[in-house]
Amino acid sequence: MTDEETIYDDELTDDLLPAGIPTGGDGELYEHFRVTVDKGQEPVRIDKFLFERMQHSSRNRIQKAADAGFIHVNGSPARSNYKVRPEDVITLMLDRPRHDNTIEAEDIPLDIVYEDDVLMIINKPAGLVVHPGAGNFHGTLINAIAWHLKGMPSFDPNDPEVGLVHRIDKDTSGLLVVAKTPDAKTALGKQFFNKTTHRSYNALVWGNFTEDEGRIEGNIARDPKDRLRMTVFPPDSEVGKPAVTHYRVMERFGYTTLIECILETGRTHQIRAHMRHIGHPLFGDERYGGTEILRGQRSSSYKSFIRNCLQLCNRQALHARTLGFVHPVTGRQMDFTSDLPADLAALIGKWRGFISGQSLADA
Repeated sequence: MTDEETIYDDELTDDLLPAGIPTGGDGELYEHFRVTVDKGQEPVRIDKFLFERMQHSSRNRIQKAADAGFIHVNGSPARSNYKVRPEDVITLMLDRPRHDNTIEAEDIPLDIVYEDDVLMIINKPAGLVVHPGAGNFHGTLINAIAWHLKGMPSFDPNDPEVGLVHRIDKDTSGLLVVAKTPDAKTALGKQFFNKTTHRSYNALVWGNFTEDEGRIEGNIARDPKDRLRMTVFPPDSEVGKPAVTHYRVMERFGYTTLIECILETGRTHQIRAHMRHIGHPLFGDERYGGTEILRGQRSSSYKSFIRNCLQLCNRQALHARTLGFVHPVTGRQMDFTSDLPADLAALIGKWRGFISGQSLADA
């Protein structure tokens, strides 16, 4: 499916298509989504085809949109049972304009670790969305970068040829690289593609590991039962994209473990999905089950301890700690390290105290 081209904006979110979808009427329709079907695509129902490509949409909602006349194929409305053909042009046409995706500069503080004429390294706090999207069109890292670089005439935050080279999740903290020029973004992008960059993460996960290090390999794709979550499929399957995560135990706390993760690939939610797949969800990761008490005691004091931990660090315990690459202009190796943020450091300290107390009780 490498020839497939996808352009999306708001998609079929609940805000766009409430339960009672209008029939469209004779008013003007606006394009919100476009996909050109791959040349090798086999016949498949259009609702199934779009469900696999629209991140925020349910199949039922897509069917309703099609039956209401909002799904078009080659310019004409198509029903939900239409079977797509190679090179079909499928569009979502809604009776309201698209959200204006123009990125505006906003005065949001940035923790800049390094900066020169062609790139900058930012230490992103947890809770900050990286890029505008459905439900988050303002207050993002991109808006903050636009403000910081507003005095640089050659930098256009709306130009995809500059800006963020990679992303991390909203509730993940840590290091990101931003390219100020198209040449820098191309050069850095090639390093990420060729896996010559070095990225490591620190994570607190549920459970103890038998081994001190390991390798997880499994294709990652969107979970058909929860479109906001990724799931893992066998490496030899044709579902999802190949993904490899290496991990190393840094510190054991009995019921949880502090690990270092090194990525061979950079898939959406890769560490979060891979760790859940092997039975070690990230502590505090609500989307992947990490806010449940998955290991430990049944006592009320232990349950209280876990509640306190979740309040202390109320997000997935994941931090992009190191980032290394070759500078696109000087050719020098650049390596950066970010200290653990206060919430994650406090969480780890609390587990250390818990284990220390347990050891004293057993003595």
